Amino acid sequence: MDIPLKKKRFTPKRIAIISGIVLLAALILFVIFSSTGNSKLNVEKERISINAVKKGDFQENIPVNGAVLPIKTIYLDAIEGGRVEEKFVEDGAMMKEGEPILRLSNTDLELSLVNQETSVYDLLTQMQISQTAARQNTINRLNQLTDVENSLIEAERVYKLNKRLLEKGAIGKQEFIESENNYKYQKERMELAREVMKQDSIATKQEIVQSRNSYQRTQKALELMQKKVEDLVVRAPIEGQLTSLDAEIGESKTKGERLGQIDVLSGYKLRAEIDEHYISRVVAGQEGTFNFSGNESTLEIKKVYTQVNNGRFQVDMEFKNEAPQGLRRGQTFQIRLALSQEKEAILIPKGGFFQQTGGNWIFKLSEDGKTAYKTPIQLGSQNTEYYEVLEGIKPGDRVITSSYSNFGDIEELVLN
Repeated sequence: MDIPLKKKRFTPKRIAIISGIVLLAALILFVIFSSTGNSKLNVEKERISINAVKKGDFQENIPVNGAVLPIKTIYLDAIEGGRVEEKFVEDGAMMKEGEPILRLSNTDLELSLVNQETSVYDLLTQMQISQTAARQNTINRLNQLTDVENSLIEAERVYKLNKRLLEKGAIGKQEFIESENNYKYQKERMELAREVMKQDSIATKQEIVQSRNSYQRTQKALELMQKKVEDLVVRAPIEGQLTSLDAEIGESKTKGERLGQIDVLSGYKLRAEIDEHYISRVVAGQEGTFNFSGNESTLEIKKVYTQVNNGRFQVDMEFKNEAPQGLRRGQTFQIRLALSQEKEAILIPKGGFFQQTGGNWIFKLSEDGKTAYKTPIQLGSQNTEYYEVLEGIKPGDRVITSSYSNFGDIEELVLN
């Protein structure tokens, strides 16, 4: 008779299934615990930068690049167009005021000068002829006036004589009337002659004035034409160094074309380019500093060029004191341009952390220095060395200022 066998409660298959369920539950619990707790990352202290938060003087500034330029530059343009006939100096020469640089030729201009000179000489000759004619006319008028005056004197004498003779009955009345009429006639002739003489004198003076004015205008036009011809010789307008001379023998230059420039070497300035974001905050009078040969020099903005090109605008900055020795045109320096007055603030050194956090949080070390936690912060202004802290951390706190690019979304750092 067969005896029934009792089945085993835990078969290998059942044990394997139970083990799998337990492992799966443990994994789920681990994932849940990991997602709800703070993620950690071990970091070596030697690979990060740790700085202390401090309180100190703060001035907002920005770094800008400035190029050294002469304190003053005078541009040389062709006042009159022409062909380059002669060069007296080469590029880079030291010039004194008035020294010739090059000579242009312009036949049309020179021919116009000759024609203008001829016009002046013709006008001068015509003036001389007119003045001679006017003097002759005056002499004739004076002779006529003398004749009329003499006739008046004689007519008056006869009239007075006949008047006395008529009273004595020595002559007839008809003869007296004739002498009286002649006397009146000569008086009218005299008045008319004087008026003619007066008008003639006025006309002569007006003609002389008009001729003189015409001559002066023509003479001035001649002087201007002579000045134009003289301008064909380009001269240094000021003492300095000739640079950027662009002219070769036989080359034609148009009126107004740039020929070169004169750099005044009595001093230097720096021309800096600034991002257009700051255009409303940059004005004349603001100061900046830069280091050269171990010494710090202070600059002041003298001119702001408000025209924006490629997102940047320019300013000219001059030295508040003497320029340092050894500067050369074309050198570039990084200038710390101040945008505000000094004030007391909470400060942290600038670092790579800002690229990942945007200044919204930072890793702050615990008191024992073994861990660092994400801490929300708010930053204000900045300069080339520090960020201004508005809230979130206080002086004495230690923070990590190096880059966070390798930390990902880690909430806590364990420092080894």
